[in-house]
Amino acid sequence: MPTETKTTCPYCGVGCGVIATVADDGAVSVKGDPDHPANFGRLCSKGSALAETIDLDGRLLYPEIAGQRTDWDTALDLVADRFSKTIAEHGPDSVAFYVSGQLLTEDYYVANKLMKGFIGSGNIDTNSRLCMSSSVAGHRRAFGADTVPGVYEDLELADLVILTGANLAWCHPVIYQRLAAAKAARPGMKIVVVDPRRTMTSDIADLHLAIRPDSDVALFMGLFAHLISAGAIDQNYVAQHTSGFSEAFATATMLSSNDILEQTGLPAMQLREFYRLFAATEKVVTCYSQGVNQSSSGTDKVNAIINCHLATGRIGRPGMGPFSLTGQPNAMGGREVGGLANMLAAHMAIENADDRGRVQRFWGSPTIASKPGLKAVDMFKAVADGGIKALWIMATNPVVSMPDADAVEAAIKSCPFVVVSDVLRDTDTTRHADVLLPSLGWGEKNGTVTNSERRISRQRAFLDFPGDARADWWQLTEVGRRMGFDGFGYASPADIFAEHAALSAFENNGSRDFDIGAYAGIDEEAYNLLSPFQWPAARVGTLISDSGKRFFADGRFYHPDGRGRFTAVEATICDRTNCEYRFTLNTGRIRDQWHTMTRTGKSARLSSHIAEPFAELHPRDAIEIGVGNATLVEIESPHGKAIVRALITERQARGSIFVPMHWNDQFAAKARIDAVVAPIVDPVSGQPALKNVAVAATPLAVASYGFAVSATRPEGLDACYWALAKAAGGWRLEIAVDQQVDDWSLWCRRTFAIPEEIEPLGYVDRQSGDVRLAFFECDRLLAALFIARQPVAVARNWAIAQLVASHDQPRKRFALVAGRPGADMADPGATVCSCLGVGVNQIIAAVRGGCHSVEAIGSQTKAGTNCGSCRAEIRGIIDGCLAAAAQ
Repeated sequence: MPTETKTTCPYCGVGCGVIATVADDGAVSVKGDPDHPANFGRLCSKGSALAETIDLDGRLLYPEIAGQRTDWDTALDLVADRFSKTIAEHGPDSVAFYVSGQLLTEDYYVANKLMKGFIGSGNIDTNSRLCMSSSVAGHRRAFGADTVPGVYEDLELADLVILTGANLAWCHPVIYQRLAAAKAARPGMKIVVVDPRRTMTSDIADLHLAIRPDSDVALFMGLFAHLISAGAIDQNYVAQHTSGFSEAFATATMLSSNDILEQTGLPAMQLREFYRLFAATEKVVTCYSQGVNQSSSGTDKVNAIINCHLATGRIGRPGMGPFSLTGQPNAMGGREVGGLANMLAAHMAIENADDRGRVQRFWGSPTIASKPGLKAVDMFKAVADGGIKALWIMATNPVVSMPDADAVEAAIKSCPFVVVSDVLRDTDTTRHADVLLPSLGWGEKNGTVTNSERRISRQRAFLDFPGDARADWWQLTEVGRRMGFDGFGYASPADIFAEHAALSAFENNGSRDFDIGAYAGIDEEAYNLLSPFQWPAARVGTLISDSGKRFFADGRFYHPDGRGRFTAVEATICDRTNCEYRFTLNTGRIRDQWHTMTRTGKSARLSSHIAEPFAELHPRDAIEIGVGNATLVEIESPHGKAIVRALITERQARGSIFVPMHWNDQFAAKARIDAVVAPIVDPVSGQPALKNVAVAATPLAVASYGFAVSATRPEGLDACYWALAKAAGGWRLEIAVDQQVDDWSLWCRRTFAIPEEIEPLGYVDRQSGDVRLAFFECDRLLAALFIARQPVAVARNWAIAQLVASHDQPRKRFALVAGRPGADMADPGATVCSCLGVGVNQIIAAVRGGCHSVEAIGSQTKAGTNCGSCRAEIRGIIDGCLAAAAQ
C-alpha cells in the first residue's frame, strides 16, 4: 500500500506543509498539505517538483579522506583528532564551523552547543548571515530580542501591505498567492511595492516605488517625519511603551523633502501618495526581505521601518506590524538555537554574562564562549590569514554564495584542514575538502524547522538512508564524544528537541521571548506526531500558556526597562555617475531555482523556464555599452568577473543590472556572480551588501554562438561560455566560442561521447557560419548542435522534446536539422508555466482564440493554475498580444 508522510518543504522561509507519497514500486510524489496553516495545500513550482530532486545521481554516499573512500570511524576520528590538536596548539578560536539554514534545528542546536559550550569559541556562523542578520540586529535594537511580531494572517487582514525589497511572486510564491487572493476578495486593499526593479510582484501593486538602490533609509525617514507632521503618531503608545523618539525624530527631520526626492529618485507625486496611504491607514503591514537586509545599511533600514510602526502603535495587532520574511527554510530555527556567531541558544545574548552563565549551567559544559565569534565574511578572512586552521562547513556552498567568492575559494583551499558535510559529491566547495562527510537530504532526515511566522513544523523521513549517509546531528555528536566531551548522548532528534525546549524555558519566567517549554518533556512518540505550532508555547503548570500569536501589542518589550527603542538612523546614498564601475549590480533569486542549484538543478522542469544565467539591462544602457539582446555580457568589479546572457528589459532601472545568484561551476563556465561582489558588510549586522555592487558591463566578443541537446551530460566543454541544464531525456547546452572551430563534428564527438561509427546528419556553411549537426542511433537522437554567428534562433523546447521522440522517418530528422518543427509539429515556445509545462506559443494561441484574462488562459491551457507564480507573466503576454492587435 502507498504510504503518506506529512513533512515540510526544504526551500524558502514560508515553511509549506508537504505530503509525500511513496508508491508500492518506490516512486515518490508530492502535494501540498491542506491542513498546514502556512500554505493550506498550495505549493510553488519548486515545492511541486521536490520528487524530481531526490535521486541519488551525484550523491555523496560514503565518507572520504583526501578523495578516497573510508569508513565513519576513521573519518570521525580524524576530524576529532585534528580539531583537538589545533585547539591544543592554537586555542579554541583557531577552529570554526560554517553552517546553514538548510540544517534542521536539531542539527543546528548540537553544532552551537559543541562550538560555544564545549570548544569554547564563538566561531560558528551560518549562511543566514547572508540573508537575515540585519533583520536580527534591527529586531534586537528595537525590541530587545530577535522577535518577529506578526503572522502570515496579518497580510490578509491588512488594508495596506508594503513590500519593500521583497519579490514575493518569485521568492515567497505561496505567501504572494495568499496576498493576491486577499486583494481579489477585498479590492480596497492597497499594495505598495518598493523595489528598484519592476519585478513580477509589482503585478498586484497599486503603487510601485522604483527607488534608487539603498535609498530605503531616506524613504522611511521621510515617512517618519511625515507621520509627525500629519498628526498620525500614537502619542500614548510612544510615551508609555517606547524610548528614543526625540532622537529619532531629530535625525529624521534633518532630511528635507528635496533630499528625499533626490536620494530616492522618486516623483514627488508618488512619494506624497505613499506617505498619505501610510498615515491614513491603520492596518499596515510592512514586509521586507533581502532587498532591505543585504545592504551596508541593512540594520538601519530595518530600524527605519520599525520606527514608523512604533510611532503609530501599529505593531502586534491583527493586520499590522513590520514583518521580516526569512529566505531559508530554517533560518529562524538557526537563530533560535544561537547559530549566529554573536548569539547564544534560546535567544540569549553572548555579550551578557548572566546569559552565558545560564547556558553554561544548563549544559553543564566546561566552558562557554566569552565573546562573539567571527561573522561569515570575517571568518573566511581569518581562514585566508591563517588565524583559523580547521574549518567544518555544513550543508552550504560558500565558494558560490559568499561575496568575493574567488577569495573565499582561495582561503578554503589554503586552510590546513577542511571538513565538508554535504549531500552531493561534487560542488564548488567539496572539491577543496580534506574530509567529506555524507549527510542526509530532504526525505531522509528527521527534525524540525521554523518558518517566518515562528511556526515550528516537522520534517519527517520517508526514504531510507542512502549508502552510509548519516544525519548532521549524529556526525556532530560523534565528533563531540571523540573529542572527550560529555553532554552529547543523544539517541534521536527527539532527545535534542526536548533539550532545546527545556533550555528555552530555563530560568525564563516570561523574561525572554523564545519559550517552547511546553515541549521540554516530549518523548519519541509525541515528537513523531508533533503538529505545527507557533512559539511562544510556554508551560504554565500543566497547560500551554495562551499568550497570543503576536508580540508587542501590549507594549511589553524585551529591553531591561520593558520599552521598545526608536533608533536614530542616517541616510547615505552612493553616486556612481563618474565612476569606472558605474553600474549597480543587484543579485538575487529567480522563480524556479534555489540557492546554488544542488537540488533544483536536478529537475528538468525547474530549468525549463530560465535555463542559463542572465543579466537584466535597461534598453538604453544596453545600447550605450553595445550589448544586444541574447548576446553575452561580462560583468566585472575589482574582485572578479562573470559572463552571462543579456536580457534587455524596461522592467530594469537605468544604471542597474540584476544577475541571479544560483549558477555555479557545475552548470556554467563563469557565472558565479558573487565572485564579483565586494566583501562590504553592514557595520552592525555583518551582513554583506549583495544588492548594491559597483560593476562595469561590457559586451563579450564572440565568434559563434551555439545551442545543443544531448542524451548524455556534455563533458570537457571547450568554450569561452557554456551553460548546462537538465532537460527531459537528457541535457540542454548554450555555448559561445571566441575563436572559430575547425571541425564541429569532432567537437561534438568529444563533448557528447558520440561513437566514431555514427555519422552526422546536417551541414556546415563556412560562409555564413551556420552549422547544423544531428547524430542518431537507430531512431534515437543522441545529440544535435546548432551554431551561428549571432545568438541561435532555434525552437529550443521543441528541440529538447526530440530527445524522447522517435526519429524513424527522414522528414523528422531533417526538421530537427532545420531547428524548427514542420507545419504539422507543434512548438510550445519558451516555458512560462513550469508546473504544467505550458509555453508562450500556447498562451499566445489561446489569447488569439479569445482568452483575454489570466483565468481564461488557465481554463484553456491550465497555465497558472497550480502555484500561480507565472500569473504575472501570463498577464504580460495577454497585454502584449492585445496591444499588438490594436495597432
